[in-house]
Amino acid sequence: MIRYALKCEAGHGFDSWFQSAAAFDSLARAGHLSCAVCGSGEVSKSLMAPRVTSSDSAAEAPKAAEKSVPVLSNPPSDVEKALTALRKKVESTSDYVGKNFVREARDMHAGRIPERAIYGEARLDQARALVEEGVPLMPLPFKPKRQLS
Repeated sequence: MIRYALKCEAGHGFDSWFQSAAAFDSLARAGHLSCAVCGSGEVSKSLMAPRVTSSDSAAEAPKAAEKSVPVLSNPPSDVEKALTALRKKVESTSDYVGKNFVREARDMHAGRIPERAIYGEARLDQARALVEEGVPLMPLPFKPKRQLS
């Protein structure tokens, strides 16, 4: 695997992993690359500094990686800032119900339990069934932090 710093014609910077340099070239030729920020199909490699570590910094790297928040570009774009704000709002005003989301949403819709703001996990077929039953829901553009660990 190889990580490339990429940029689009609008100047957005982001990183992506590829199986190999040849895989990147093949995807680029076929037009299968797009900007993670604006969706532009004009993506090219950006200059990257090699990652060189000493034995001291190598020991600190896992600790630093745990604390870092992944961003696609630096400084974060307006879209990334909006997604971060949405995540904070959802997590601070809703209860995470995990894999119990479908049952909880159905029970609230049927009046079996009091309504409250919830978020959690559901398979696509389960979400479709809820929508067909008239249960109001919205997919989130991020995975819950609890699922990321």
